[in-house]
Amino acid sequence: MSRTRQLLKRTLPVLAGTVTAALLLAGCGGASVNQAAAAGSSETPCGTVNVALNAWVGYTANAAVYSYVAQNKLGCTVVQKDLSEQISWQGFGSGEVDVILENWGHADLTKQYITDQKVAVDAGPTGNEGHIGWYVPPWMVQKYPDILDSKNLNKYASLFATSESGGKGQVLDGDPAFVTNDEALVKNLGLDYKVVFSGSEAALIQSFRTAEKNKTPLLGYFYEPQWFLSEVPLKKVSLPAYTPGCDADAEKVACDYPDYKLNKVMAKKFADSGSPAAKLLKAFSWTNADQDSVATDIQGGMKPDAAAKKWVDAHPDVVAAWLK
Repeated sequence: MSRTRQLLKRTLPVLAGTVTAALLLAGCGGASVNQAAAAGSSETPCGTVNVALNAWVGYTANAAVYSYVAQNKLGCTVVQKDLSEQISWQGFGSGEVDVILENWGHADLTKQYITDQKVAVDAGPTGNEGHIGWYVPPWMVQKYPDILDSKNLNKYASLFATSESGGKGQVLDGDPAFVTNDEALVKNLGLDYKVVFSGSEAALIQSFRTAEKNKTPLLGYFYEPQWFLSEVPLKKVSLPAYTPGCDADAEKVACDYPDYKLNKVMAKKFADSGSPAAKLLKAFSWTNADQDSVATDIQGGMKPDAAAKKWVDAHPDVVAAWLK
């Protein structure tokens, strides 16, 4: 977002000049607030929590709120580390990572690090529901009402042709490390298209924004929860319906993406440490709307910790429930 079974990593590299999650969060790493006071209120002092940062803004929102509460309510020292997804999982065994805040499936990594190596454990759902698919800007649906049926995509292939797609229609993806089955879908659905990688979440967003503004054709990979959908309500193309197991073979995928119940993962050592931050991680749960509201503030220029404070201050009952 290297392939991992049919699911690929969902790391989103930063575009030059774009304010992104990794840069926005840089100021949060290593901060410690009221640690001495918090230590007295818990049998086990919180200590240091190593949080992996996978660079998409929704993840940034999760990390900002979790880190803010851990620091300001529990007195933890939070160290945030900019890492790709697979490297994040490797950190469970080395002791470099305690927490992954938003996992998009990755059955192979789950098997490797949770089932086989037993260096990580499932920390429960985030409360967020993830959806991946192919989208077009709203203006296209108004002009071409049947374009949302994937069976009609070949009819419109010439509309989407670019200098990078070699005369075929273009499907614009993000980074090659995103969770994507798109190349297999193009091949197995017999589509006259080519997958072209834009490089990042920021590039995808700007491409869709420009396509809607200038009324230019664009078919691209996108997902939710995602703050940008409140700015430009992209329309999802109906791919062949997902059924359990239809994506088991990465080379033969010919169905839509599944719905993802996003979850958290933590190091087994951290889970067994008795740290109040481990208990907080298990309890941490919110909605897509919650995540999008914080992500929107961050994308709008607010520092992640300030956006987190704004949300925490507005939801004291939710936070209190996490800390019970």
